[in-house]
Amino acid sequence: MAGPDEQDDGKVRLDKWLWAARFFKTRQLAHEALELGRVLVNGDRVKASRAAKEGDALLLRINQLEYRIEVLQLATQRRPAKEAQLLYRESEESIAAREEKILLLKAEHASFPHGEGRPTKKARREISRFKSSF
Repeated sequence: MAGPDEQDDGKVRLDKWLWAARFFKTRQLAHEALELGRVLVNGDRVKASRAAKEGDALLLRINQLEYRIEVLQLATQRRPAKEAQLLYRESEESIAAREEKILLLKAEHASFPHGEGRPTKKARREISRFKSSF
């Protein structure tokens, strides 16, 4: 028996497909990404209830990374990651750009100054004396 999200004509809600393809951990996160415009279908913002179609070109922005994918198959159930990768194809340019962005983010993170950790007993006393002098 088909539920409200599944029709008999083989249509799948876009938020459900994004969840099944393992781009988001929950359907709620997929829904929010669509509502906020972080997912574009063929260059347009769409609602979460839009039906996904084979051949749709998606642009996903997740955590500063962009994925340019094409929908190859439709699915309503979340399957293992190996099977989920068969639902879409990502362009070579997208993979290269994403890997370059990951390297850039790692380089930025490495350049951030790191603290020296928790202050010693002596350092805490000096901080206390400094604060009480005001």
